[in-house]
Amino acid sequence: MKRTDDRLLPVLLICAQAVVWPGAALVRGTVPTASALLVAVLVAGPVTAALALRRTRPVTTLVLVAAACALGAGPLPAGAMAVLGTAGVALALFTVAVERDTFTALLCTVALAVWQVLYWISLHGLSDHDGLDLVLTALLYVLACGAGLFARRTRHARQAAERLLQRAESERHRLPAAERQRMERELHDVSAHHLTAVVVTAGAALGLRESRPELADEALRFAVGTGHEVTRALGSVRAPSPSREELPSPEERLRDLVEGFRGLGRHVDHEIGPLPNGAVADAAFGIVREALTNVARHAPGAHTRVRCQYGDTRTDIVVTSSAPPAGATAHGANLGGGRGTAFLRSRAREAGGTLTSGPTADGGWEVAAVLPGRTAAPVERSVPLSYRLAQLTAAVGLVLQPLLPVMIIRSEDVSSGSTPAAGAFFTLLAAAQAVALLWLRRAPRAATGALLALAPLWPVAMAVGDYTGPVVLPPALSMLATCGALAVLAAHAARTTAGPSPAGNRPRPPRWLRPAAAAVGSGPAAVTAVVASVVAVTVHAAAATAAVLDRGTTAPVWTVAVLATAGASVAVGAVHWGGTLRGRRDRAARGTRDERLAAWTEEAVRDAWAERRRIAAGLESTVLARTADMVVEAEAGRLDGTAERAREALAAMRSLLDTVREGETEAARRPQPTLQALDLLAHQCRATGRDVEIRLTDRVPGRLPTAVDLTAYHAAETVLAASGEGPAVLEFDAYDGSLTLTVTGVPGATRGLVRERLTARVAALGGTVTTGPADALRLRLPLAPGPEATGTPVAGQGDEEKRER
Repeated sequence: MKRTDDRLLPVLLICAQAVVWPGAALVRGTVPTASALLVAVLVAGPVTAALALRRTRPVTTLVLVAAACALGAGPLPAGAMAVLGTAGVALALFTVAVERDTFTALLCTVALAVWQVLYWISLHGLSDHDGLDLVLTALLYVLACGAGLFARRTRHARQAAERLLQRAESERHRLPAAERQRMERELHDVSAHHLTAVVVTAGAALGLRESRPELADEALRFAVGTGHEVTRALGSVRAPSPSREELPSPEERLRDLVEGFRGLGRHVDHEIGPLPNGAVADAAFGIVREALTNVARHAPGAHTRVRCQYGDTRTDIVVTSSAPPAGATAHGANLGGGRGTAFLRSRAREAGGTLTSGPTADGGWEVAAVLPGRTAAPVERSVPLSYRLAQLTAAVGLVLQPLLPVMIIRSEDVSSGSTPAAGAFFTLLAAAQAVALLWLRRAPRAATGALLALAPLWPVAMAVGDYTGPVVLPPALSMLATCGALAVLAAHAARTTAGPSPAGNRPRPPRWLRPAAAAVGSGPAAVTAVVASVVAVTVHAAAATAAVLDRGTTAPVWTVAVLATAGASVAVGAVHWGGTLRGRRDRAARGTRDERLAAWTEEAVRDAWAERRRIAAGLESTVLARTADMVVEAEAGRLDGTAERAREALAAMRSLLDTVREGETEAARRPQPTLQALDLLAHQCRATGRDVEIRLTDRVPGRLPTAVDLTAYHAAETVLAASGEGPAVLEFDAYDGSLTLTVTGVPGATRGLVRERLTARVAALGGTVTTGPADALRLRLPLAPGPEATGTPVAGQGDEEKRER
């Protein structure tokens, strides 16, 4: 959104000040003195210049404007600094709240309020003057600070939403390519590592057949076990689990990897320390595995050392091998596809590190990676030094500015009365209301209750302080804070309302309040907003009536009560309506954003799923088939045939890797995702900043009926499209002939259009949708759909079933 020129408002303020003074004085025929005009220019010039640059140094601008207006108010007539001293200071305070943190904004507001109180006390004492002007000025500061905080929060929310959409759009285009890269890397890591070990072991056994015949049996047993492991590993590559399963610690995985190479007769020492779970551990494991595989290929018999050290600033991964013994034969020297080094660097780069490799001085080889350490994890940034300086400047201003009226501006006789004026009570009540407003977001009911409890105290303060000003003004001021709270409650109620809820345990307002509640919606927030509005009308009408009757009036009591109730009702109704409109506008914007996110997520998952199916088809017809032939040869005891089939499997894997990037699936023939695509769905949701956990229990069958498989996936997709900022957990289970989906952390899926869509989709297969406690959702799909379901398949499922066959 385009921002207004920062110079416009200061120019308008100085023009308004010129109209008020000396313009009004000239109209009345009073010509200001030259000294007064000079002082006004000397004050207005720096103030206007500072306000024009207020965004670069907001706190400094605030202190300069407040101090200049205070200094200029002494020698000038009354009203000469009225506009700049009020609206100018409020504009500077608003900028502080927008551009700086909340603590700095509140500190500046308190500093100004305390300065006003001390200034007023130094001039008038505690028993002179009504002090209502002091309350109005403090109220102006509070409104400016609150408006600035609201503007900053709105701007941050808008920027966060824009970043989320940009992130989702980039992930939409990146996910298919990332899935291709993942499968390419995993195929290389899993197949090349295992099959290369079979070729190297079989080659060594063939070469030592005469001297060590027992190695042949070990090589055959190793080939059988490795073949089954390759089949299992490649199966997990085709359908990785979407859940974050419990795995051994990273250092245990690395030690097991080293022990596996030792079992093949390799001389490997290690120094492996604790590693954190996550990208650093995954990158370390992949780098060590690839480096050890390269040693087995190119330097058989070489002594190898693995060192993994996780530190505060960096993580060092070093794999060093010595020169191979003289006469050693490298049986796997020509087995590589030339991608190992690139994959190593890619792994290190994705983890935020770097990798180097090269020969050592003694003729060996070293692979060294530097990955992030403990301090590389994202942490909360401390407050910048400029913020601390701004806070210190505001505090100094708080201490020094109250001295200005006494030392520089003027000195007046201070009244010695003993009874505090109404202004002191008004100030205390306004401060208490400001504190209640600060707790509005954290505890809305308690904060609103505190504001309503403070409202009847304003007429008491008027009576005790002998207030003689306008009788309606203090109750109106007390109602401003309550109206602000009611607007926030109404906006929150409209923002969180998603439609009627089927749950019978929802709190409902009384029958006479239901028409008002229907205008906002249902749910606890709507009930709170409506009840608080009705109570506010009652309390403030009673307070205004008491204030008028205490002052004295000739009108009947019922007339005063009716007029007070009507005025309070109009004010409360207006803010309630405004808050509801704001909440509905926010909800519509959020709905538009969620629809775009859902559409992009669906498109990204479908494209990535199509890529996975395309690559998996080639995998099944090449690498897995050759691996199965290798296992058959090994079980038959044919070592030569085992080595040959292993080489063919490696050649098939390289051919598959070469064709991974060739061709794309036509959009019209892209298959619909099933439960095997849940990991892609979870990845896309997490990539857009949502905390999603999807679990499948061991009871879920590996193969489901096509209609059930498609419907279960689409149900998960629909639920996650309605997920908010909190963590969402989806758990699939199967028992009693049904597939169940339990959803927690997605309250938006339990009511409204999302629930209607889920119910319609599940009912087509004879399933049910129920709502449990704490907004938990439970879907049940029979694994054997009834006749009514099989007769009318879900849209798109018939074509998908044909493609599956």
